[in-house]
This record gives sequence, C-alpha cells and structure tokens, in this order.
Amino acid sequence: MKALLLAAGIGSRLRPITNTIPKCLVEINGKPLLEYWLELLINNGINEILINTHYKSEKVVDFINNNKYKEYITIVYEEELLGTGGTLLKNKSFFSKDQILLVHADNLSLFSLKEYIYSHQNRPKDTSITMMLFETDDPISCGIVELDKQGVVIGFYEKVENPPGNLANGAVYILENSIISFLESLNKITIDFSTEVIPSFLKKLYSYKNSIYHRDIGNIESLEKAKSEFPAIYKKFYDRIS
Repeated sequence: MKALLLAAGIGSRLRPITNTIPKCLVEINGKPLLEYWLELLINNGINEILINTHYKSEKVVDFINNNKYKEYITIVYEEELLGTGGTLLKNKSFFSKDQILLVHADNLSLFSLKEYIYSHQNRPKDTSITMMLFETDDPISCGIVELDKQGVVIGFYEKVENPPGNLANGAVYILENSIISFLESLNKITIDFSTEVIPSFLKKLYSYKNSIYHRDIGNIESLEKAKSEFPAIYKKFYDRIS
C-alpha cells in the first residue's frame, strides 16, 4: 500500500495563521498536522508516500527536507490545483498497481491503521473503497453518510442544510487501484472526489468508523478545540501501544 497525503490547501478560513504558512503545517501541541500523519503512516509500515503541494509549497518542501522521514517521501508540485481525483490520476505511475491510502493531511486524526486496513481487506463483496467516518459536532459543514446494515454507504449528503445524522466523511480513504481506471474514464484533468467520484460509488463504498479522534481543522474555532482536546488523547493513544 502507498499513500497520498494531500497538502496543497490554502486554508483561507484559518487566516491570519495561514497568511504565512500552508494549512498542513499549522501546529497542534507544537507539531504540524503533516507530521502527525507521517508518524502514523510510517510507524505502521507505509513507507512510500506522495505529498502534493501548491500554496506556499516552499514551506512544505523545507519541512520535508529537514524531516526525519524524508527518505520515504516524494513531493509533487501542482501549479494549478487538480482536485483530489485529478492528483490521483496525474500521479498514477507512482501508485503502480498498489492499494492507495488517500488522506487530506490538513485534518487531525488518530486511529488504528492496522484495524482500518483489516476492515478494508474484509469489506463486503463488490466494494472497492473504504471511507473513514467520524461523529461530527458540526454536521452542516461535513459530508454526512447514510449506511446500510453492512456498513456500506448508500447515501452521501455534502454540506446540506438538514443532514440526516452526524456520521461524517473523514476524508481518509483506502482505495483499490481500480479507482485509476474510473478516473481515466472521466476524461478530465481536474476531478473533485466528493462530487465526481463518491456519488458514482454509492453501494460500492464501505465504511470504517474512527472512534478514537478525528477533527477537520477547518476554522479557528476547530483549531482551538483541537489544541485543548488532542494532547491528552494523543498521549493515551501512544502510551497504550508503546
């Protein structure tokens, strides 16, 4: 399995913090969001990681070049943002025929990666994507899912006014490599995952619930909540597995 960490976002709702740094380098407890993802992935055996950059890309490059995990990382620069699907497609040669862990690296998340991978490997027949879910305290700002009894996604409601619940898309996915063929079939360069991919995979998309911690660091309020919540959860998580 190889990973794509999406780190190109501008983070306009986190200004003025993101006036000087990209969103993926915003710090929680003295450590950038991107560093938490690298730690989680590499400590669990995923050692081929692609990171895309765009906004203040030089800051991300400097961070990687001075990072202890740099040998595991390949960086690609996007002059124009391609969307999640577009980035996957443009870099299909990197993934070869491997399964793909797709992560929006400006989220903050803790979970058992081994458990998540096991869940994907034992997913229901005819599903090819496993989406990470979490319970959100702000469902209007998220993509809310509806599941069948097997945990297969049968409905997806992206930032609607009256969402049918609070079980949300965490923007972390495990993908079978066949996703590349689907992206190619769209005949597009820029592809949005939420609006152009997920709707086509309803009933073919399994789910895994993150019950440890997940927060979209989408605005200052969310950032401040993470700063107060996360240190104790992080310590407990790594104390348990050490």
